[in-house]
This record gives sequence, C-alpha cells and structure tokens, in this order.
Amino acid sequence: SVLRGAPPPELDHHAPARVTHPHHSSQTFQYCTNFAVTGSELDPSDHAPSLEAIGDSVLVVGDRSTLKVHVHTDEPEIAIGLFMGYGEVSRLDVADMRAQVAERVERLSARERASTAACGVLAVVAGDGMVALYEGLGAVTLPGGATLNPSTYELLAGIHDVRAETVIVLPNSSNVFMAAERAAELSEKEVRVVPSRSQQAGLSAAVALDPAKGLEENTAAITDALAGIRTGAVAEAARDDSERRFARGEAVGFVDEALVAWGAPDRTLRSVLDVVSDGAELVTVITGAGAPLAQDVVARLVSDGVELELEHGGQPSYWWLIAAQ
Repeated sequence: SVLRGAPPPELDHHAPARVTHPHHSSQTFQYCTNFAVTGSELDPSDHAPSLEAIGDSVLVVGDRSTLKVHVHTDEPEIAIGLFMGYGEVSRLDVADMRAQVAERVERLSARERASTAACGVLAVVAGDGMVALYEGLGAVTLPGGATLNPSTYELLAGIHDVRAETVIVLPNSSNVFMAAERAAELSEKEVRVVPSRSQQAGLSAAVALDPAKGLEENTAAITDALAGIRTGAVAEAARDDSERRFARGEAVGFVDEALVAWGAPDRTLRSVLDVVSDGAELVTVITGAGAPLAQDVVARLVSDGVELELEHGGQPSYWWLIAAQ
C-alpha cells in the first residue's frame, strides 16, 4: 500500500518559480506580460494598484529582493516602466493572447471541418476544468465520476462518439485498464489503450496527438510522451493513518504512487514539487475542488528555473495534480 511508505526524505527548498500562462485569454487586454524585478526593499503590495490601472489578472509575488510580475495589458512597456527606479527588470516574456486564441480557434475549426479524422483520443476525466483542458487538445472526454471508474459499455459509447476512424483511449486510472481493453475489443473501430495512470499524465501525453496521422504512429508518440512524465498529487487524508504519521483532514502527498510527505498543505505540496520537479523544465499544477492554498502561494513553492503552468481542473479527491517534463 502507498500509505505504508517510509518517512519522506529531507528535501531542499528553493526560491519561487517564474509563472507563465501560455494559453490565457482576456476579453479586454491583448498581451500576457511576465517579468522579474530584482532590487532591495521591494514590496509586492506597492505595485499591484498601478498595474491594475493598466490591466487585469495582476499577480505580484516575491520578497524584498525579488518580485515576479504577471499582468494582462495592452501596454507592456508601461507595465515595465512602473518598476524603473525600483530595481532591475529581467526575464521579460510578452505573449499576444489574441493571436494565440485565433490560432487555437483555427486549429479546432480545422479539426471540426474534417468530418472524420484519422485518429482521435478518448480520455476518462473528472472535473469541469479537466474536461476543458482535454477538449482544448481535441480529445473527447468521458466523465468517470469521483473514482474514475466508467463501465465497459460507457467506454464503448465514448469510443463511438470520437469522430475518427481510429481511437486511442487514455484510462487515466489503473482501475479502468481492464474495462478499456474490453471496450477496445468490442468496438467496430480500431482502438488502442495507452495505460495512463493519472489525469495529469494523460493530459501531458495527449499533446502528442496528431489527428492527421495513423493509429500506430500516434500510439507510439503518446506512449513515448507518457514515459517522460513524472507525476505527483496532494490530497486531503480521508482517515487517520494507522502508523500515526498524519490525521484525517491533513494533507498527504504522493510522487507517482508512493507516499512521500504529509502534514500542512503548503509544506506537503512543496515537498512533492521538490521531488517531481527535480531536473524538469516544466511543471504543470492542476488545482482541484476545495484546494486550500491561493494561486500566488502555490507559485512561491516551485523551484526557481522551472517554468510553472497553473491550471484549474476542479477534480474531486485531489487538491493538486502535478506533472513534470
């Protein structure tokens, strides 16, 4: 049982990460602007009102020596200028959100125009945000409920709903493997099951799908992508631990399926992030229902030099699902 693991190792803590939001959109402002400010006697609360006057989605986090700034605005140069004289601005990243949205709409429209793709994906999911994340990649989603455990016939119907000649199924839980394989056998379509064990792993791997390519090529690409992903999760303990390591209601943290940390939510999440993000370039954190930490707090828990994507998943059972690449 993963609840019988050894006590977690001592873990190094690092400075906060740079936050990026590559798929954000704003109905009002055009540019997603991120940068760092280094200096002395800096105060995050001093600058938020000025940024809010020229944009929205303002996030300023850090300490007296380093601030990380995020804002949606039409005037990135003014946002940067607000910090001139306070410190040195670096790590500037400006993304045109309207161009990104237009490209995404065109990509999805192209998929829609094709009456039948060569290959599609069916993913078992839970959570409104998780549905949106998968569908944003062109996948068809099947609600799995809190336990991610649909029946064979629900999976079979889901396969039928995929507008593609061939289908890859992402079960996203080991509980679903057997039913998914049985549904693949019963389907009139050619189907492959790629054994994703978690929603966050399946999501990261689904990026590799190319609807224009065949089943075998896509199966290999998604399988390879899945092999390069390390996962973690933090949940609320449903009961007291028999070994008295944690009590009901406290946080418990997992890397892959091994219990590595427990206790307060912030310390537990940081411990999991330290392990999962070791050697990674990108970490995705998907926030679930009832997560007890604010977004800016989560941002400060990730090691410096690792790009962080914060997403809303709304999944039950887990406060945070984590994938590192």
